[in-house]
Amino acid sequence: MRVLSPTRRVRLLRAWREGLPAPWDALLAGASVAYRGGLALRRAAYAAGVFRTWRLPCRVVAVGNLTVGGTGKTPLVEWLARELTSRGRRVVILSRGYGRRGAGDVRLVSDGRQLLLSPREAGDEPVLLARRLTGVPIVVGRDRHRAGAWALPRFGPDVLLLDDGFQQRGLATDVDIVCLDARAPWGHRGLLPRGSLREPPAALRRAQLLVLTGAERERVPDEVRRQAPGAPVAWASQEPESVLDPKTGAVGSLESLRAHPLLAFAGIAMPERFAATLAGLGVTPRDLVAFPDHHPYTAADLTALEAQARAVGAEWLLTTEKDAVRLPEPRALPLHALRVRLRLDDPEGAWWRALEAGLAPR
Repeated sequence: MRVLSPTRRVRLLRAWREGLPAPWDALLAGASVAYRGGLALRRAAYAAGVFRTWRLPCRVVAVGNLTVGGTGKTPLVEWLARELTSRGRRVVILSRGYGRRGAGDVRLVSDGRQLLLSPREAGDEPVLLARRLTGVPIVVGRDRHRAGAWALPRFGPDVLLLDDGFQQRGLATDVDIVCLDARAPWGHRGLLPRGSLREPPAALRRAQLLVLTGAERERVPDEVRRQAPGAPVAWASQEPESVLDPKTGAVGSLESLRAHPLLAFAGIAMPERFAATLAGLGVTPRDLVAFPDHHPYTAADLTALEAQARAVGAEWLLTTEKDAVRLPEPRALPLHALRVRLRLDDPEGAWWRALEAGLAPR
């Protein structure tokens, strides 16, 4: 199976991840020094009170990471929302709503009963959460304090869950959870824009809880343990759950994927992981087409995908559930999305006890 890159942006991202030629790499290294300086100025501005951190009268849990893309923040937010509501907590999810129109506005994506915004208005991840969760309102807004203050009188939450909230400083948090890939916890090649780190590894000291994916279970990398020596660790994996028809909402079995030749495509941070998931199911697509993360699909994209599918003898198109929320209508070939669920391993319960301690009344 080939992994195709239909756009210049995908090819550029892969070249960046692997290391650009010397002149460009040197320019990016210089920009990374400036970026580090900007981070230091921001920390100093908050410490000096130039920027203010606000506190709301409810518990706030931030889920985030240190690198750009691909560590499972949003699936963990979904899992936490289910677990907390099952234990009687009233939860509201706050998301930045990456890539949405009107990013500065506070908007209600779901009131817990119905989806109120499109992916273009809300961002793909908030819409995906809204479709998978019932009874959990979802609000988007760049300013998390303003979004939380807007949600409080309307829904009366006792826990606000921040999706991708580790770097925000405007809203005080009670628990910070950081997701890391144990195989490469600091990503590649250092700080942005030369590498994929959003903050230096020392920022991990702010975290109360860690969630690791990949590599050997129960072995926390030494470099992670040095930065967060006392933080309890849980291990996460995403397990295929079912096959969704996005047009009808019908849910089918995983076995159906082996009954039809497929063309797969994905616009996620690590499309090769989608390929690995399919391989684990014994499914080998005729091709896997890679798009940039959060790619806004157009009718022309689907037409090209259908033409490619016919050219390789595929009967179905298959994508991720996150991609499916961004697909336009209509479609000629049958199209399905692979649904996955998060599994969190906390065998001794230390991770969950630490979370509960952070959510205890002040």
